[in-house]
Amino acid sequence: MQIVTDSAADLAPSQLAGLPIHFTTLRLSLGGEPFTGTNEEFYKKLSETDEYPVTSQAAAGEFAELYRNVAKKDPEILSIHISGGLSGTINSARVGASMVPEAKVTFWDSRTLSAALGWQVEAAARMVVKGFKLDKILERLTQIRDTVDGMFSIKEMKYLVHGGRVSHLKGLLASVLNIKPVIGVDHTTGMYTNAAQDMTFKRALTRMINLDKARYAGMGALRAQIVHGNNPEGVEFIRKKADEELKCSFEPTVPVAPALGAHTGPSLAGIIVGPQSLFADLY
Repeated sequence: MQIVTDSAADLAPSQLAGLPIHFTTLRLSLGGEPFTGTNEEFYKKLSETDEYPVTSQAAAGEFAELYRNVAKKDPEILSIHISGGLSGTINSARVGASMVPEAKVTFWDSRTLSAALGWQVEAAARMVVKGFKLDKILERLTQIRDTVDGMFSIKEMKYLVHGGRVSHLKGLLASVLNIKPVIGVDHTTGMYTNAAQDMTFKRALTRMINLDKARYAGMGALRAQIVHGNNPEGVEFIRKKADEELKCSFEPTVPVAPALGAHTGPSLAGIIVGPQSLFADLY
């Protein structure tokens, strides 16, 4: 079996090494031109322009080409994607798969994004390597999807508002009042939810860690991964607070992919947290 995903799955190189994972790229343009540079180049350019990025999912034909190539290695494919509540990517993948009858594709809506999506992708790939059957992989993915939480905060709402990911009214009110949101993803709908809010960015990050502390109380050791746009100060603050309040084993910090950062901006800082027990047997 092979794993297919999209570029909304944020993973460190060490998490990808040696695993049967294949990516399709979400499209991004900035200033009217397709952007294909590095994360660092994207956030630098975003900070220097008043223009907003434009994103779209990979075309069905791109998925078809990827499935066709992957099926040459193994026709059994598990395709795991960014939340259907935030993107039409999984629908595009389904159409693409219909063009490749030789590929036997099972689809999985992660109902999340960024490193929380990456954890599902990585877990599935590690289970494939260890010889787990599809039903057991999907059972574990259900547990991870239902239990792992990702939250983030941002200093400015304009990117979320422009991208249509939140109500324009709420976004404008937050901008006027200078409120900093704590944004999570609903486990059922896969859509953004306002988990909390505060008057300053650091207070919002502190609220985020306190929410995780309450959520995972009594669950033992935790796995965590910090994500950010271009905000090393936010990363340092989250790490310090998490070290104080949570019993965490950290994966490497990762930048948020440009196709996601287009909707959140360079100030984003967040953390993905879940019980270590969900992953312990996969290493």
